[in-house]
Amino acid sequence: MKVLLGLAGSDESIKTLRQTIERTAAVGDDLTVVVVDKPETKRSQEEMREQAESLLSEAGIETDVETLEGDPGSALVNFTEQGEFDQLVIGGGTVSPMGKIRLGPIAEFVLLNAPTTVKLVR
Repeated sequence: MKVLLGLAGSDESIKTLRQTIERTAAVGDDLTVVVVDKPETKRSQEEMREQAESLLSEAGIETDVETLEGDPGSALVNFTEQGEFDQLVIGGGTVSPMGKIRLGPIAEFVLLNAPTTVKLVR
């Protein structure tokens, strides 16, 4: 399966990265990783890129890690359209006290506009 992993600088992105690396190692997906620009997160785009490259290298997975500029949601959707991916994996969403999922604006935009299956890792 041709999988695109979209990362920002959040803790959810690290969790998503780790889970996606595990799956890729287990089933041999064709993985591409992109890091979006989201200034309000804990890690810069460059820090996130370096961490992704390091974790991928440790797992023995060779893949490209690219950075995307502009609005994160639009950039992910556009990149997905251009690459003809089978699945887009993103992290996000929190659980309310009532047990309902709350999506951030980027995750919501991607879920509503992506041209392919979206896997949301929480």
